[in-house]
Amino acid sequence: MVSVIASNVRKGNVIDKDGKLYVVLTAENIHPGKGTPVTQLEMRRISDGVKINERYKTTDSLEKAFIDERTHNYLYQDGDQFVFMDPETFDQIHVPRSVVGDAEPYLIENMEVRLAAHNGVPISIELPARATFEVVDTEPAMKGQTASGSFKPAKLSNGVRTMVPTHIVTGTRVVVLTADGSYVERAKD
Repeated sequence: MVSVIASNVRKGNVIDKDGKLYVVLTAENIHPGKGTPVTQLEMRRISDGVKINERYKTTDSLEKAFIDERTHNYLYQDGDQFVFMDPETFDQIHVPRSVVGDAEPYLIENMEVRLAAHNGVPISIELPARATFEVVDTEPAMKGQTASGSFKPAKLSNGVRTMVPTHIVTGTRVVVLTADGSYVERAKD
């Protein structure tokens, strides 16, 4: 364990609170006009998935747990488990759906991810910032609808709905941000 001040806690850190491990989902430092600055943390208890919100003074000391973070390749889904492989040792690790969370639709076979584990138990997953998917359904472009900056809804091959520029048609491969599914650019492949 190592002590850190609350204002230095970041998303993905693992905190030991009362002997239980919590993964930080969001960390926000709030500096009101008057009063003491505080750090607002939204955390998920690793053992049972319960989410909590905590407020700390930015100078409060928290216990940060040591985490083993490694690159793994995503292999396949097996029921409620996702199977990843360590590319160096070829060991396979099963990660529960509760740990994968919102990242599930963005997992692509052989995708490299950062997998964090504490005492061999997977606790969080970090995807690459961008992923490429095919547009499987979108409205055709309307004649005269050429204003730059105008978007239309589209459904991607991973089932996620997003907004794409009007010139994008069904079958086009696009790059999206894995954090929120927003359109970045047309794929260059």
